[in-house]
Amino acid sequence: MAEPTVPRRVFVTGALGFVGRRLADRYRAAGANVAGVDVRSDPALGVVAGDITTAGDWQHALAEADLVVHTAALVGMGGDEASSWRINCLGTRHVLDAAARAGVGRLVHLSSIVAFGFDYPNGVDEHYPLRPNGVPYVDTKVASEQTVLQSHAAGEVPCTIVRPGDVYGPGSHFWTVSPVRAIAAGRLVLPAQGRGHLSPVYIDDLVDGIVRAAGTANAAGNVFTLTGGETVTTSAFFGHYARMLGKSSIPVAPTAVVVALAATVGRLLGDGDVSPDAVRYIARQGGY
Repeated sequence: MAEPTVPRRVFVTGALGFVGRRLADRYRAAGANVAGVDVRSDPALGVVAGDITTAGDWQHALAEADLVVHTAALVGMGGDEASSWRINCLGTRHVLDAAARAGVGRLVHLSSIVAFGFDYPNGVDEHYPLRPNGVPYVDTKVASEQTVLQSHAAGEVPCTIVRPGDVYGPGSHFWTVSPVRAIAAGRLVLPAQGRGHLSPVYIDDLVDGIVRAAGTANAAGNVFTLTGGETVTTSAFFGHYARMLGKSSIPVAPTAVVVALAATVGRLLGDGDVSPDAVRYIARQGGY
């Protein structure tokens, strides 16, 4: 397989975030000139401050980009509908508008495997239809994909969509940092008796896949699900963290019990990561 083309100028939205920062570092190491936008600036990294939900000066910063990678999003099951739509959908439209005006050669949009919903058979691929389910994060990822594909179909900017799996590794809030803290504190209980399915992908492998999707000509107009290639149970995945912490096991329970527990704990702690929707997500039985 041919090596992907490395563009001269790359612009990353969410450039200081978990995926955005690692991706920007990869392109810099490959010799690209990298800039970006985030909620705060970092002049040393060429990152300007901007709010993608509002058209503004930040859009001019990508004027000379050959490639735009759109990673900025409101991620997680705890977001409200209005904020999720404003960031994940309207923000995506503003990034597309700026890319189209600048004549960008390719835009890669990071969606998520949550676009399939929580209820689907094992082994689905990119041909399987997406399923909104009333969860703001899920529904706005579905809607943002439609916006991107519409822009591609209209000839505004060539686009590629990447749906990452459950991204773990150093700096991963949802799949490494937060669960490790919860296990250490004895606060993690696995739903579905620990038999829920995850489709993990290590951050560096995800970045490899994004670079390849962005630098391959016939990837334009296509959607790619990027996971580590296998589905594992939650007991197996989180069990590795437990052993690292010197714990022999993690408590398990029926999904309904953990849903009720999450509703109470999340409300008391004000923690959007601990929610009934998050429980239902990690109790799912399908894989990719």
